[in-house]
Amino acid sequence: MPKLDRTDLKILDELQANARLSSAELAERVSLSTSPCWRRVKRLEEEGVIRAYRAQLDPAKLGYQVTAFIHISLDKKDTRHLQAFERAVQAIPQVLSCHRISGRYDYQLMALAEDLQAYGVFAETFINALPSVKEVYTSFVMREVKAPGSPPLPG
Repeated sequence: MPKLDRTDLKILDELQANARLSSAELAERVSLSTSPCWRRVKRLEEEGVIRAYRAQLDPAKLGYQVTAFIHISLDKKDTRHLQAFERAVQAIPQVLSCHRISGRYDYQLMALAEDLQAYGVFAETFINALPSVKEVYTSFVMREVKAPGSPPLPG
């Protein structure tokens, strides 16, 4: 685990709030000159602390009215079948996340669809066709209370 000092944490906090800050703006906010600040950001990227920069889009404004959590049990759970399932899921753009979980189900997916009818077609075409699927249980989001965000910073 990389060692993060107070300045690193300030940099991460600022970038989580606004990843579009220029190097000069970021340096000013964390009380560094531009070059040392830029070097710290590069180190945080190289160490994998900063994984990516991206825009957070509103699914509803893009026409997605349905968010579904899909729990899946597999009938074959050896490494080869798990890897085949995971590769197949990664190729489906509507699946925003996929987690291998403990408990009754093996995986939890979060997926988007334009509406319930489109979700039905999506589930039939993609989810039920995934390798080794034995059972599928879907819950639909009624209201988002807290959106996925960044992890809290230590300290």
